[in-house]
Amino acid sequence: MGRADLQLHSDLGDGLASPEAILDAAERVGLDVIALTDHDDIRGAFLLRDIAARRSSPVEIVPGVEVTTRSGHLLALWVEEEIPMFAALAATVSGIHLAGGVAIVPHPLSYLTFSVGEGALRALAAAADPLVHVDGIETRNPSYAGRVRGTRATWLNATVLHVAETGSSDAHHAKLVGTTWTDFDGEDGAALRRAIASRTTRPDGRHWTLGEHLDGVARQQWRSMVRDPMKRATRRMRKKK
Repeated sequence: MGRADLQLHSDLGDGLASPEAILDAAERVGLDVIALTDHDDIRGAFLLRDIAARRSSPVEIVPGVEVTTRSGHLLALWVEEEIPMFAALAATVSGIHLAGGVAIVPHPLSYLTFSVGEGALRALAAAADPLVHVDGIETRNPSYAGRVRGTRATWLNATVLHVAETGSSDAHHAKLVGTTWTDFDGEDGAALRRAIASRTTRPDGRHWTLGEHLDGVARQQWRSMVRDPMKRATRRMRKKK
């Protein structure tokens, strides 16, 4: 079985660890595949992929980004371009698929962080257009925010969505990389993608302790709530010019 951590954040975004430190940690804990998913900025994922290639890392890098939609956050994996932020959820899922990617719902239903809710997910599942159907849902996340509605999310998937279930650490610093992960048959990104498509993935891992939650939380929240939104707004304005 392979192990993949599909939601990681670097200090190029609101995380506290460099891409190099994230890769070091992934190698140390024996992960096979990881995705760097900084908020609305794919550049760190490309940088990490280049670093892994230069040092012939055994860890495969899936390019990704955590996209801010009008309904909540959404992981875009296996994409080679940024997905526009603040679009409608259905349009974002469709855009990810048209870009050749996979759409995973992180920390679903959570009221402690900006998350896609049950009504929005039911609407996507009922849509006739398969392009707007998500490919997976994160049913194991080690943070309080990520696991507060985990039981309901698992039930919703079993009864309504019927998509692949994943686990991700959502780590914002290196020592939490790989605390939660996705098990899949195989060892590389291609095998992982097939497992997501066939809904044979399995979330695994542990919850964070209170101390792990509090470690660096002030710096991380400042980056998340103040610095990064300003950076993203500046980038958007520059692109429009």
